[in-house]
Amino acid sequence: MQQIYLKPPNIIQPIFVNNCFRQKPVILKNKIDRWRGMANTMGISDKAKLRLEWIIFYESIGNCDAYLTAKHFDIAPKTFYKWHRRFADGKIKHLEDESTRPDHLRTWQVSLSEECQIKKLRQAHLHYGKKKIKKLYFDEYHETISTWKIQRVIKKHDLYPDPVQQEKNRRKLKNQTKKNRIQKLDIKDELFFLFHIDTIVIYWGNIKRYILTACDHTGKIGYARMYTTKSSRSAKDFLYRLHYLIDVPLAHIQTDNGSEFYLEFEEAIIALEATHWFSRNHTPKDNSIAERFNQTLQDEWLNDGHFTPNINKLNHVLTDWLEEYNFHRPHQTLDYETPISYYLNTLNLTNNLLPMWPARTRY
Repeated sequence: MQQIYLKPPNIIQPIFVNNCFRQKPVILKNKIDRWRGMANTMGISDKAKLRLEWIIFYESIGNCDAYLTAKHFDIAPKTFYKWHRRFADGKIKHLEDESTRPDHLRTWQVSLSEECQIKKLRQAHLHYGKKKIKKLYFDEYHETISTWKIQRVIKKHDLYPDPVQQEKNRRKLKNQTKKNRIQKLDIKDELFFLFHIDTIVIYWGNIKRYILTACDHTGKIGYARMYTTKSSRSAKDFLYRLHYLIDVPLAHIQTDNGSEFYLEFEEAIIALEATHWFSRNHTPKDNSIAERFNQTLQDEWLNDGHFTPNINKLNHVLTDWLEEYNFHRPHQTLDYETPISYYLNTLNLTNNLLPMWPARTRY
C-alpha cells in the first residue's frame, strides 16, 4: 500500500510597502466642469450647449441674476426662466428642444367603399381635377365627398396621367431652396435702399436682344443696358455697372425668378454684400417699379425707332435717353421733380453719381 505524505504549502506572503493598495481619494470636480463634461459625453446639440452656458453664467459670473444673464446673451428673461426651470433637476438632456410632433395625428378617414369608387372614377377620367371627380361622384353614387379625400386616394394609388413627370415635379418641389420673398422685406423710404431689376426681351426677326433695367425704389433713378445673351454673366456685369454708377453700397436687390438671376449673379450679390429678394411666380405686380420703368423705356424711346441690333450703338444712344430720364424728365411720384433733383435738393445730398457712359468695365 503506497503512502503519500503531504508537506505544508510553501506560500510566501507579499511584503506591502507604504500600503500600496490603499484606495486613492476621489476628488470631485466643481459642478460647472461636471456639467460641461456631461454635455460632451452625451453629445448634445449646439443649441443645448448654448443654453447650458446660460445656466453656467447665471450660476457664476451672473450671481444668480436672471435679468443680467438675459441681457448678456441678448435673450428675453422669459426665455431664460423657461430653460432654467427645465434644468432645475440638473439633467443635461432637458436642455434639448422638445419634439413638435402632435400627440394626435390625422388618420386615414376614407372608407374602403369610397376609396374603390374614387379610384374607379379617377381611372376612367385621369385628366379630371378633384372638383370634377367630386361632381361625378355625386352624380354616380348620390353622395357628397370632399376633395381632400379624393386627393388622398389619387396620391395613394399614384393616379396621375404621367406618373414619371409627376415624380419629377415632386422632387423638384422638395429640393427647391427657400427664397427671400419681397413681401417679407420692410422697405424703408431711403435712397438706394432697394433696387428693382428686370429684363426686356426684344425680338428682331430671327435675332433676340435683352435689355436689363434697374430702378431705385425711392428716388426712381433708372439705368439700363442691352446684351446679346440672357445669362447670369450678363446680369453679373450689369450689377457691377450699376454699383459703379451709384458709387454707394448696394443693400437690397429685387428680381423675378428668371434664370439670369442665379449662378454668377448670385456670386456678385454675395461679393457686394447685398441681399437678393425674389418676386412671386407669375406675379408682375410684385416688381411694379421695374415694370413701370420698362414701360416708360419702351413707350418713350424704344418704340420710336431707336432700336438697332448693334450692341455698342444702341448702348450709346440708350445712354442719352437715360440722361434725359434722370436729369430732365419730371416724375409724377416725385412731385414732378427729376430723379437727380430729388436726389440733390429734396434730401440735401451731394452729387456722387458717376457718368452713365457705357464704357467697358472689368469686374
